[in-house]
Amino acid sequence: MLKVQNKKDLEIRIEAIPKHPNPKIKLEQYSTPATIAADLLWNAYTLGDIDNKNILDLGSGTGIFTIGSALLNAKCSVGIDVDQQSVDLAIKTANSMEIDSCIFLNRDINLFYKMSSNELNKSINQDILDFVDVIIQNPPFGSQYKGKKGSDRIFIQVSMNLSPVIYSFHISKTENFLDSYFKSLGGRITHKFSYDFPIPKLYDFHTKNSKNIQVIVLRVENEKFL
Repeated sequence: MLKVQNKKDLEIRIEAIPKHPNPKIKLEQYSTPATIAADLLWNAYTLGDIDNKNILDLGSGTGIFTIGSALLNAKCSVGIDVDQQSVDLAIKTANSMEIDSCIFLNRDINLFYKMSSNELNKSINQDILDFVDVIIQNPPFGSQYKGKKGSDRIFIQVSMNLSPVIYSFHISKTENFLDSYFKSLGGRITHKFSYDFPIPKLYDFHTKNSKNIQVIVLRVENEKFL
């Protein structure tokens, strides 16, 4: 496998990763554009959060952040998603790109949410056989399907039980709430990255070909691990 040397090269490589094969509205499956994924991953790389680190990608979809981390020399990158079709496609893609440092697992984040911290760490570590250094997560925004409102809190709480550093996607308008919520859990926000996230016309209720949603990605340091 040829590792990448710059952000543009990374973007070109991950542009080839397929989108969700059968997008499900209840899961709010919108694929992250390669431009956004490459920018975030490159920023994480320059901050020392990718190279030779164990990366856990929660809500990994078809693997853009998991595979992208591997291309930036992650020690091991693990993608977890509830959708088996997406997991299968991610495995197929990683194999076709001859990437052997990726693991993809079909897991429900809600089951992790119900575990104690000790149970959670044991479950994850049995799968990846090492310590989690950094989590990248893109939970459902809750903007399209009311049943998914609050899902991001589950992702936040699970990630704060697992990792010293977290990169977390959210709708920008929830920024003030997120500042307080991460702080209440022992998190310190060190960096914020803003993006125009395009939502394509995928579902019957969409009336426009596409629209942009303002999203923010927070880099959080977890005091539990300091």
